Amino acid sequence: MTPIATQGIEFRDAGFSLPDGRPLLKRLNMSVDPGETLVLLGRSGSGKTTTMKLINRLLDPTEGQVLVEGKTTLKWDPIRLRRRIGYVIQEIGLFPHLTVEQNIGVVPRLEGWAADRIRARAWELLSLVGLDADRFAGRLPRELSGGQRQRVGVARALAADPPVILLDEPFGALDPITRREIQQEFKSLQKELGKTMVFVTHDIAEAFTLATRIALLKDGELILLGPPQQLVESDHPEARAFAACFQDAQRDRSTP
Repeated sequence: MTPIATQGIEFRDAGFSLPDGRPLLKRLNMSVDPGETLVLLGRSGSGKTTTMKLINRLLDPTEGQVLVEGKTTLKWDPIRLRRRIGYVIQEIGLFPHLTVEQNIGVVPRLEGWAADRIRARAWELLSLVGLDADRFAGRLPRELSGGQRQRVGVARALAADPPVILLDEPFGALDPITRREIQQEFKSLQKELGKTMVFVTHDIAEAFTLATRIALLKDGELILLGPPQQLVESDHPEARAFAACFQDAQRDRSTP
């Protein structure tokens, strides 16, 4: 198994601007500690996904540095870096012509794992994400529900045992009940695996459920970084707006 990284992720005055000079992210300074789940919270266009893409070199910073395991991303080979980082997105991106087992085994196959090891890992992960391997390993993605496909997406991200997992609004397309169920399962999974995770969402209830710390972004700037309770106690107008949404959601859940 791949050892958990002893160094996490660090942003040092990191920024990203489009070719026309418009900034999407401005002088970001923060770290993600090994084994924690940092939730990037903010409205659409706040810079959440840009921040995430700087970690696995889908984007390179136009200013400052992003470090993964103590090394600037610009010195990482992009393919080598991405194979050390699991990536889960809302659309999931399963290969439609591959079975569930084959989808989970994509990165291990690229890494040269033996077929029996890949199969054992796929079945182990299906159990971990709550799917019966006897029933699901041989199915194609079109034969799965949305929640089942999302579980397979998480399993695929974990397949090569990467130390870092990035999740970009992975549960956003699910119905509210399935989404809540998977959030709870994912929270249990976090405790079991101890991975370093960066999770993008605009849903504050989801952030409170999953976060070790929350990084609140607005217009490409970091305006708050701390445990969830710190957001509720903040006087910043953007933090107060999200806190009000959270309190409304809590009231809705408690209303018969």
